[in-house]
Amino acid sequence: MANGGDNPYRAQPDHAFWSRAVGHVAAEDVDPVVAPRFALGRDDQIVTAGSCFAQHISRSLQSQGYRYLVTEPGPVGRNYGVYPARFGNIYTARQLLQLFQRAFGLFAPAEPAWRLGERFVDPFRPQIEPEGFDSEEAMLADREQHLAAVRTMFEQADVLVFTLGLTEGWVSQEDGAVFPLAPGVAGDAARPGLIQPHHFTVQEIVDDLNAVLKLARILTPDLRVLFTVSPVALMATISDRHVLAATTYSKSVLRVAAETVARQNEGVDYFPSYEIITGPQSRGRYFAEDLRNVLPEGVAQVMKVFGRHYLDEAAAPASPRPSVSRGPTATAMDEYAALQGVVCDEEAIDRP
Repeated sequence: MANGGDNPYRAQPDHAFWSRAVGHVAAEDVDPVVAPRFALGRDDQIVTAGSCFAQHISRSLQSQGYRYLVTEPGPVGRNYGVYPARFGNIYTARQLLQLFQRAFGLFAPAEPAWRLGERFVDPFRPQIEPEGFDSEEAMLADREQHLAAVRTMFEQADVLVFTLGLTEGWVSQEDGAVFPLAPGVAGDAARPGLIQPHHFTVQEIVDDLNAVLKLARILTPDLRVLFTVSPVALMATISDRHVLAATTYSKSVLRVAAETVARQNEGVDYFPSYEIITGPQSRGRYFAEDLRNVLPEGVAQVMKVFGRHYLDEAAAPASPRPSVSRGPTATAMDEYAALQGVVCDEEAIDRP
């Protein structure tokens, strides 16, 4: 029987066919990026945030001479320089949103300091000070300095790369504050019963990411945002699912949310690091023996594809830069004035 003459797939390029783009292609040659929406220039100030995998991206960019913005410098070994400011891992979109809100005085959580023996930890970044703080006052003073650095980060960034890591979070039933770790993992909450697990839905994550984008672009209207999804599996799940099924569900939700927000907004893109590491073409070669952590070979493959499309001069040009100094547009002045007027991590889950 002859093939029909109007098969709509005939005009599709090679990347649209599994056999041509994946099935009969060497793993190192599989390139799932099709049309990047912008490029990162060497003069751009780049910031990263998110789960542990985000650190690989920041280190690679720095090693290649790109401008990685650090607004909270400090001594090595105390989590300075891991991210632009010392906020630690940000596993959920709600955490990122609330970090911005706390930095600009739009949200003041009620949760007090957590205790770590005789010392104190910041419940919103419980592992940034390895031994904890001497007193609650010392923790609060460090937090104030930290949030000032977060404000500077959002004010000066040209590009934000955010790696979505988890859909499971721990939320205060009092005011909705979200924490990176459950009480008891890296510090004891004063009122642990008020903090309960929450499973963020696609719509919640989409709403949170769009809210971050709206707020951040009040400060920097031309901010470009690149989403990735961490390929690292859950360390553990608080759900009633097997951890393998919970991981698949969580990553699927994050992937859909990232795609949705990228399609809804100009200057926002999704980079498929998750697919590069976990896709069947890799045959598991990029994972360590624990089948969870990513080997240097995998990171190198991710950054090779990233560099080809987002750091190469041949990539799509970045959004035009304004000729005046960065700041809010006239229509955002009231909101900007409100923000400016304010003066102001998962491995531990499975430890013995």
